[in-house]
Amino acid sequence: MNPNIAQLYAIAQKPSRTIIGLMSGTSLDGLDIALCEFTGSGKSTTVTLKEFATVAYTPDFKSEIQKVFSKETIELRQLCLLNGWLGNAHGKMILDCLGKWNVAPQNVDLIASHGQTIYHAPKRLHLREGFENATLQIGDGDHIAVTTGIITFSDFRQKNIAGGGEGAPLALFGDRLLFSKKDEDRILLNMGGIANFTLLFGVGSEPVCSDIGPGNTLLDAVVRHYKPGYFFDEDARWAKQGVINEALLAKLMAHPFFSQDLPKTTGPEMFGWDYLAGCLAATQNDNISAEDLLATLVMLSASTISSCIKIATKENPLTLYASGGGWYNPLLMEQIKALMPGYAFASTAELGIDGDAKEAVLFAILANESVAATEQLYSDALNNLSLGKISFPN
Repeated sequence: MNPNIAQLYAIAQKPSRTIIGLMSGTSLDGLDIALCEFTGSGKSTTVTLKEFATVAYTPDFKSEIQKVFSKETIELRQLCLLNGWLGNAHGKMILDCLGKWNVAPQNVDLIASHGQTIYHAPKRLHLREGFENATLQIGDGDHIAVTTGIITFSDFRQKNIAGGGEGAPLALFGDRLLFSKKDEDRILLNMGGIANFTLLFGVGSEPVCSDIGPGNTLLDAVVRHYKPGYFFDEDARWAKQGVINEALLAKLMAHPFFSQDLPKTTGPEMFGWDYLAGCLAATQNDNISAEDLLATLVMLSASTISSCIKIATKENPLTLYASGGGWYNPLLMEQIKALMPGYAFASTAELGIDGDAKEAVLFAILANESVAATEQLYSDALNNLSLGKISFPN
């Protein structure tokens, strides 16, 4: 047997596994690195978050990715160069964190890397005859594996698409394993660049997992455009100074995506600068202040998030457990709460997982299942797929 295969087989047989989960989202703020300890698999899975860090991307680092991020026309050479470059960079970030945590790389069994989404193209977005759902993440797993010396699972979204899904969101499997509770319905809301949610039913009904629409992506884009040197509106200090433009808000909310049935997926390709600029022009608001624009976009996120969840829950107030950058936006949370009277709000930290680490942990769960699962858990075949390509260090 090939030694690499033998090593992977041995890892699968271990009573516990140490797995690093990686997440780099559409906000391009940095790499989330979660060091997790797993025992078991499937419904017997237990996971302990041992260490967590977000390694911030420098402005120059972000600039390289932004040259190809969510653009229809790019320089192909730049994309080609970035794939391995980003994988090597992520590998070095992992080694730096392991050094700070006094953990030897040989004591880590697996890495689970989401990669960096460059373009997300579900069929509902591209509308090209003869082509199905598609997505592209870079940050090559072979480069991570060789740099760290650790077996790496990567490129998780492709199998979901090959199996008939849209490639996102992939939170459902991990959310069900970690956060389901018998006889209690729960909402898991993640507000990253794009907002998504998982509705878990305690008994009886199948869960719902779907993208909602813009979380922070438009807010961050406006800050970068109007406030050079800043990347997000910390504590909503600018948005709080603005006044909501009702005509612009109505135009923004008229996008057909918001009325489409669940589940659905989207990205900054749909809700990017072109969408915003078109709505500004249509409502003759090209000269709107940054503050008023941010205030309006916060209300867009709050309105679409609250509306979608109220529809999914049939306006039955539940407890909503939030994660992602939006949880730290006080104006956004204030507006969501005002639009959802009766619902209770908490962080996923109250369920045992730091909200900042949640997505990275979820990808570690997918790797654990791909290597150790012994049975199919769910009736939905799409949620029983083994996800992730395997890269060996040598």
